Amino acid sequence: MNGASVVKRASALVGDLMSPAARKTRARPEGGTKKGRFYRTLPTRFRRNSFEYRQLARKGDIALYEQVWSGCAEPSPSYEVIRIRRREGFRISGRFVEPAEIYPPSELWGANGFTFADTNKAWDKFFEISLEGPARTGREVI
Repeated sequence: MNGASVVKRASALVGDLMSPAARKTRARPEGGTKKGRFYRTLPTRFRRNSFEYRQLARKGDIALYEQVWSGCAEPSPSYEVIRIRRREGFRISGRFVEPAEIYPPSELWGANGFTFADTNKAWDKFFEISLEGPARTGREVI
């Protein structure tokens, strides 16, 4: 019986000098799983430049947003169909900004973003590009 307790103590001291709690790995800013990295998803509602956006639909990397100008008492909504893009995480002023999905920038409008005044035309475009498949869904990471 003494031999078993000696072996037990020896394995704890000789095998690893670190306690089990110290062996845990710290969370890394990259994050992710075996399937891929985690990207913070686009919000379903947000404000930008006097406009309010509300997500009406999303299928994979394609989304349809209603856009309303908040500077008008009775605004007419317009609709934006976008290919969701992703950006990697980065460090700025010592702070890590996590990877995230992003709205396409204005210079890619017409290829990755489309604006419509008519809701039916917006839905038609949403279904058109959501059926195109992964080759043109904005999966590229910037």
